[in-house]
Amino acid sequence: MTGASAGVGRAVVQRFARDGAHIALLARGRDGLEGARRDVEAAGGRALAIPVDVASWEDVDAAADRIERELGPIDIWINNAMASVFSPVREMRPEEYRRVTDVTYHGVVHGTLAALHRMLPRDRGTIVQVGSALAHRGIPLQSAYCAAKHAVDGFMDSLRAEMIHDRSRVHVTMVNLPALNTPQFQWVKSRLPRKAQPVPPIYQPEVAADAIHWAAHHRRRELWVGAMTAAAIVGNRIVPGIGDRYLGRTGYASQQTSEPEDPNRPDNLWHPVDGEHGDRGAHGTFDRSALARSPQLWAATHRPATVGVLAAIAVIAGVRALSAASRTF
Repeated sequence: MTGASAGVGRAVVQRFARDGAHIALLARGRDGLEGARRDVEAAGGRALAIPVDVASWEDVDAAADRIERELGPIDIWINNAMASVFSPVREMRPEEYRRVTDVTYHGVVHGTLAALHRMLPRDRGTIVQVGSALAHRGIPLQSAYCAAKHAVDGFMDSLRAEMIHDRSRVHVTMVNLPALNTPQFQWVKSRLPRKAQPVPPIYQPEVAADAIHWAAHHRRRELWVGAMTAAAIVGNRIVPGIGDRYLGRTGYASQQTSEPEDPNRPDNLWHPVDGEHGDRGAHGTFDRSALARSPQLWAATHRPATVGVLAAIAVIAGVRALSAASRTF
């Protein structure tokens, strides 16, 4: 699990730990890694914490070697590490785009290559990319992150086609997430005048963890989480121009709270935030407004039941329509 120390990664680690899994924890922040290790062991799993920057191929490959030596063959590899900058494009710096791309996109490539080099000879295993609605629909103030997630989506299209060509049994999938209540808004680099927030509706990280856990154990090409994720992806395919105008009007205000941002607060773009700001856990500061469940996710992961419910509704509606028509005549 990359990005295992906080947020979505931390919630996913906690979810797999309940299965008694042996989990390799990859992240930069040592305080968060230590907290994740304690979470795993408290739940009955086994943890191997490895400080690593996924932007470095050599470090990721060396971590994979160590994982296989100490925990055994890798069955599931989850690429989740990310970096971002909240800023208008005109104020961004070239080195910030490179850094966000190195972590959020190249980190996925490095993790995928490390996993494939070990899974392909065995012809088994699953690679899960933690994506986002923003992999399909860019929004203002997050251009670097949106671009990197779009790159992951294109990378996955190519990879899936190649795996089909090779008739490989290694499964690759992508889980596109909604806005989540994670600590990233407390430590992502920001030039916004007010504190950053996820665009409502906001979900708890455990919703994402359940989706990623499900995707790791089912052969689904892609999984969308949250009704707004589905709406954003489908809407952008049909009427992208409307999305441009809507986000141009609302995208700045919806990503900021009413509280002023501290321009001197520490951020984790270049270095992990350890010490007093170190172990943030899975949740951010939006517990009061975050949703603990997603009916859309339940429907997406229970297709036969969903089809049955829709069919029953259609039958009931048809019976009522016929009954009304018979009374009319």
